[in-house]
Amino acid sequence: MQNQNRVVIDAVSPQINCGEFFIKRVINEIVNVDAHVLVDGHDVIAASVLFKHEKERVWSESRMYHVVNDEWKCAFTVQKQGFYSYKVQGWVDYALNWQHGIERKIEDHQHVKSELLEAVPIIEPLLKKATKEEKVFLKRCIANFQDESKYEEAVKDAISEELHHIFVTYPEKFLANESKVFQVYVDRKKARFSTWYEFFPRSASEVEGQHGTFKDCERLLPRVSKMGFDTLYFPPIHPIGEVNRKGKNNTTDAKDGDVGSAWGIGSKDGGHKALHPQLGSLDDFKELIKKAKEFDIEIAMDYALQAAPDHPWVKSHPDWFKWRPDGTVQYAENPPKKYQDILPIYWESKDYKNLWQECLESMLCWIDCGINVFRVDNPHTKPYYFWNWLISEVKAKHPDVLFLAEAFTKPKVMQRLAKEGYTQSYTYFTWRNNKHELIEYMTELTQTEMRDYMQPNFWPNTPDINPFHLQGANESKYIQRYILAATLSSSIGIYGPVFEQMISEAIPGKEEYHMSEKFQLKHYDWFKENKLTLLISKINALRHQNEALQQTNNIKFCTIENDNLMAFYKWNDSRTNELLIIISLDQYYAQQGSVQLPLEELGVHHGQQIRVEDLITGSSYNWHHEWNFVELHPTLPFHIFKINK
Repeated sequence: MQNQNRVVIDAVSPQINCGEFFIKRVINEIVNVDAHVLVDGHDVIAASVLFKHEKERVWSESRMYHVVNDEWKCAFTVQKQGFYSYKVQGWVDYALNWQHGIERKIEDHQHVKSELLEAVPIIEPLLKKATKEEKVFLKRCIANFQDESKYEEAVKDAISEELHHIFVTYPEKFLANESKVFQVYVDRKKARFSTWYEFFPRSASEVEGQHGTFKDCERLLPRVSKMGFDTLYFPPIHPIGEVNRKGKNNTTDAKDGDVGSAWGIGSKDGGHKALHPQLGSLDDFKELIKKAKEFDIEIAMDYALQAAPDHPWVKSHPDWFKWRPDGTVQYAENPPKKYQDILPIYWESKDYKNLWQECLESMLCWIDCGINVFRVDNPHTKPYYFWNWLISEVKAKHPDVLFLAEAFTKPKVMQRLAKEGYTQSYTYFTWRNNKHELIEYMTELTQTEMRDYMQPNFWPNTPDINPFHLQGANESKYIQRYILAATLSSSIGIYGPVFEQMISEAIPGKEEYHMSEKFQLKHYDWFKENKLTLLISKINALRHQNEALQQTNNIKFCTIENDNLMAFYKWNDSRTNELLIIISLDQYYAQQGSVQLPLEELGVHHGQQIRVEDLITGSSYNWHHEWNFVELHPTLPFHIFKINK
């Protein structure tokens, strides 16, 4: 293609898959843009980032600054929900090029009469844009540049900072070149910062052996709020199939009274648009949603696209399922696991358009009830392009809706789901236990392009995962796992009250709970308090009080010569909230070490006093050195230090 463009724009970041997918931010976050901008020869060039919200017509502009080796940077802030577009623009700046050249010649004591005259046609167009005072100055420049008797004054004006400022403010972008347009999707703050609590509503009853209800869940809202959780997630609350229903501990011979798996959705009582009749009515559910909001809690629903054998879809839409040659329907399998009570959706059905539409309408019906947060079950077993379509359809009309992908699977699969639009993602944190593993994983999440599209949600446990390191673990280990999740990631969750009551009996040799609540009612002392519940409440309160803990990416690991101690520095974008977190990974013995402060990042010099305040104990210390001694005990295996300079 022939054109006269001279400026080359390359390596624009952030961008995902060459702009195929949007990057992600939340309201009032910063987008830092880098690009390679270069030109043939030695002319002075300039560059900007142009950006605008989808509802704006006019592009805003942020000038880029040169860093080194033709690398340019700048930033802009996103202030509204929805899509922003951004692009990099570069041009040969003939005004600045002229000024740069004349400065060099004047320094070399050359006579620059001709060069002064060359500036006149450069300056004249600026008179239409300049302020009243600037016009006075520019007219003087034009007159002096043309009057040889004013040569000395003209030279001073030519190299003045005032003229340079005007050139920068009103650039003439002759033959400007532009990059392709990229997008950033801006969500509400909860997309980045959320604290989840999961429990089974059917186990919420005060009476042992009695099926819980939505009214029972209302009774527990003050407890959830007191512990500092802002999102209450329920496993599926739809009717449960009776055909091939699972019994206690995942047995295939259900007894009378066995409640079955909540994920075996659908029965004679309805499917994905219905509620389990023993939980209560639709009005009861709406009242629970309303009551939760009074405690600043959002109810999150499980969105599981699968069906029990007696789901209404099986009869009304048999083409949505895969049938075997012998006339039986294919149930779900993940060898060696078998799910006889669940039928997977047949996504290659010829009737896929109606299938997709029904899936969308099933979600919309709960959004209409007031649900804005969904935890999606096994999204990696459904087509990626389906998710892109469904999430786009929902967000177009309901921008507050958030999606958490429950996909403990291959890394690139999890990454692709995030690119397709998922707001948050479950992670491998559950299995990252030692210092090296944790630092390596956090570096991957926060220092690669994943930081721009994948928001991690750290869960120490789930109903599906009873990790080996928590099986039979002591109190210190549970504290350790919670503080790691709560300070490393801005979005976290626990399955309770199993976690805080340290219930960990497992099926031998497996990361599964014995007598799993997935297949039976459980009875708990919901108002039992212990050291763990008190610390969870305190830590969650600190997360709300400290912006440094409300994002994941601003993190730097600090050197501490002890593999049982981990230290890291976190900060908010404005550096008005800075924390140093130190955690012991030893649940049995005291650990000591010296932590190296990140002086350069803190903006302090050697010997300058730093005051640190322990936000848990209230103790304060004055540190005067780069290296500082710390000791942690299993009884309280962490420090959250607030840094005051």
